[in-house]
Amino acid sequence: MMVQSRPDVIVVGGGIGGLFAANALIAHGLRVSVYEQAPALGEVGAGVFLTPNSVRQLQRVGLKGAVEKWGARVGTGSHYFRHDGAPIAPVQVTDSSGWNATFGMHRADLVDMLASALPAEVVHTGHRCSGFEQDGDVARVSFANGAVAEGHVVIAADGIHSELRQSVAPPSRPVFHGSVAYRGVLAHERVPDWPTDAWLMWLGQGKHFLTFPVRAGQLINYVGFVPADQEMKESWSAPGDPDVLRREFAGWDPRIERLLSQVQATFRWALYDREPLATWTRGRLTLLGDAAHPMLPHLGQGANQSIEDGMALATILARADRKTTPAALLAYDRLRRERVALVQRGARENGLRYDSSYADLGVRDAELKAHAAFRKRLYDHDVVPEAQAAATALT
Repeated sequence: MMVQSRPDVIVVGGGIGGLFAANALIAHGLRVSVYEQAPALGEVGAGVFLTPNSVRQLQRVGLKGAVEKWGARVGTGSHYFRHDGAPIAPVQVTDSSGWNATFGMHRADLVDMLASALPAEVVHTGHRCSGFEQDGDVARVSFANGAVAEGHVVIAADGIHSELRQSVAPPSRPVFHGSVAYRGVLAHERVPDWPTDAWLMWLGQGKHFLTFPVRAGQLINYVGFVPADQEMKESWSAPGDPDVLRREFAGWDPRIERLLSQVQATFRWALYDREPLATWTRGRLTLLGDAAHPMLPHLGQGANQSIEDGMALATILARADRKTTPAALLAYDRLRRERVALVQRGARENGLRYDSSYADLGVRDAELKAHAAFRKRLYDHDVVPEAQAAATALT
């Protein structure tokens, strides 16, 4: 294919999904520009869980070493417990082959890693999307600062409150799930006996508590999920009260109380997702990551699925020219919607398990033990072969 016939790509959103998509597109030889509304790239202090289905894609764009440097590999000591510390079941952390590519990472480290791998001229900060239009072979994005970007593809990676989603699908409200998460990181030196190679979760009535290591084990990421009586703004960075968090988990496993005694500041995050969309694509505009499929965190798949999206889209667009780009975007749309809807539903179901919404906890515990099979299938998935097949069908 002639280089000048390949589509130029605009990515709106400089989070994990948008930055990975840019890396994947460049790895496939496409020209990309990323526009982020914030004045600088970055994330607040919290962890993200990377699983084998996305790590294999990070490896494909040359980031294996960076993941191993900045991540904390999570091993077979990972476990589920009842709220008092009684063990329930081990947690599946490998794919079915036994490959352990499961890492805790600080979100800021992952964003920096993805951004640093891009050429300097690719990312433009301080650009808040204010409008979109398309005409024939060209799509245009306008920004609040007066700038206009033109390309042949626009990828909306601008999150759960996406400005561009309204150009694809009818308006809809995010679904509040009646709980909030208190989250943050704690220096390992504050809890020196805490394991730096395990994902640990405690389950109680209506609540659960999670920890895993990040930044090569220097930090421990914690999340306390508690019920909320009323909706609150979906935000990663609303301040929380450490004393309220401590009260919520008073009387639980002494290990949790000891960890929380060291917490001096925490963030509060309301849990929302959306019902699956009937389509992610209109013409030369398509959605990616939370703009398309925000999901609850109870499978740890939000970032992982956005990375899968980015690799699928790049693989398919690499076989398209400027004329066939709309068909390529529809192929990506068809490829990804069913899998992501399955993961969204799975996250909701897992949340019920984690919050012990069962009359018989023995049933819940049995389901958690059996859940290893689901996680193996989830982690085994490689989006590239099926994306290659979808792209071949276009030609």
